[in-house]
Amino acid sequence: MSVNLNDLNSLTLAYLGDAVYELYIREYLIESGNGKPNKLHDKAIQYVSAEAQASIIHFLLDSHILTDQEERIMKRGRNAKSVSVPKNISVQNYRYSTGFEALIGYLYIQKDKERLQELIQLSIEFINN
Repeated sequence: MSVNLNDLNSLTLAYLGDAVYELYIREYLIESGNGKPNKLHDKAIQYVSAEAQASIIHFLLDSHILTDQEERIMKRGRNAKSVSVPKNISVQNYRYSTGFEALIGYLYIQKDKERLQELIQLSIEFINN
């Protein structure tokens, strides 16, 4: 994918990041041997829900794991004004979740596969604990 990062708004990065993160989680779950589709879906929700993503980004921020640039991208995503917010989550957590997704989308666009995999692995370990 060859896209200029400056041409993308934060919600577009989050849209892409959501798909990328979900794909990584699905691969992880299948490789872990959780075979039945309905069980896979239920297990995936533990990792990809907005609540889970908000808790992951708080963990990454509190641990000072993100670079300054990654933190700026996350804040851009967090501060983006979306049209709607799901009813089952607070506005604050929804925004942090969007920030997490924007960060994942950014790393994907930057083709920084090593860092993308590192942060996703940390996210998985955080949720597993």
